[in-house]
Amino acid sequence: MSLLHQVTDVVIGGLIAGVSTFAFGAVMQAYLAISVGAFLAATFYFSRNPWGSPDGDEYNEMIDDVYDRYLP
Repeated sequence: MSLLHQVTDVVIGGLIAGVSTFAFGAVMQAYLAISVGAFLAATFYFSRNPWGSPDGDEYNEMIDDVYDRYLP
């Protein structure tokens, strides 16, 4: 995995955290919204290296194909 792919994973995780924190912040307290946003971002980021998931490799290949198509 190239450095650009890793940076893209971090940026996507950050976007997931920010958007979900903003959305959940409207219906729950701020510290809970931040926790949920961080959990969702970590779930995405660490799912790129799944532990024991039989379909994880297929999803990672699909994501890598998209990265290869649009990133240098």
